[in-house]
Amino acid sequence: MNARQQSILQTVIDKGRMSVTDLARMTGVSEVTIRQDLNLLEKQNYLRRTHGFAVPLDSEDMETRMMNNFSLKRELAAFAASLVSAGETVFIENGSSNALLARTLAERGDVTIITVSSYIAHLLKETPGEVILLGGIYQKKSESMVGPLTRQFLQQVHFSKAFIGIDGWQPETGFTGRDMMRTDVVNGVLEKGCEAIILTDSSKFGAVHPYTLGPVNQFNRVITDSGLAASNQLLLEQSGLHVDIVQRP
Repeated sequence: MNARQQSILQTVIDKGRMSVTDLARMTGVSEVTIRQDLNLLEKQNYLRRTHGFAVPLDSEDMETRMMNNFSLKRELAAFAASLVSAGETVFIENGSSNALLARTLAERGDVTIITVSSYIAHLLKETPGEVILLGGIYQKKSESMVGPLTRQFLQQVHFSKAFIGIDGWQPETGFTGRDMMRTDVVNGVLEKGCEAIILTDSSKFGAVHPYTLGPVNQFNRVITDSGLAASNQLLLEQSGLHVDIVQRP
């Protein structure tokens, strides 16, 4: 890694997201050279590229995450939406696939959506669907509500299905999350005993993070894509989960 690439990486980490154009202006080289640098840094697992931008590997920026594999996530959201009937009330947690699901359902206008994500609530402001945003401590990076107040609000509402995002899964650990406070909210949702559905792309399977979601018997279903290894699908099904595989576009 040369000095320019080190500077690019540090800037992306500090800013959270940088465009190719801004990086070219900052370093005084062409956009072609910047793309070559970003290709190398991504290949070496220092950052991720997405639609003209570079972001850190652990970026929490929802817009960035949504645009990464957008067409796949849209297909996942469309399948998940097909499981929701008119008149239902559903809980939709954080995450880019869940945000697309929320928009799909809200545009139908026949579903009530409960969420802890202020990003999702804002995304739906022009749609006809009814949205209930639960309160709590505002976690700025994830644009989500967390903490004991959120837990209390969860006790005051009822829903038939909950769509949950995950950060990782391994056979030994089950489903895991990277953030303790958001994981606690999910576990509060699971205590409600509704139909709990994991909605995630297959890249999360094989990763592991510190905080446990579950236990696994509190979940009912997993919706993911055809990148899921057959061995992992079998293990999930042996745990009692129904697994829906959406083909990659």
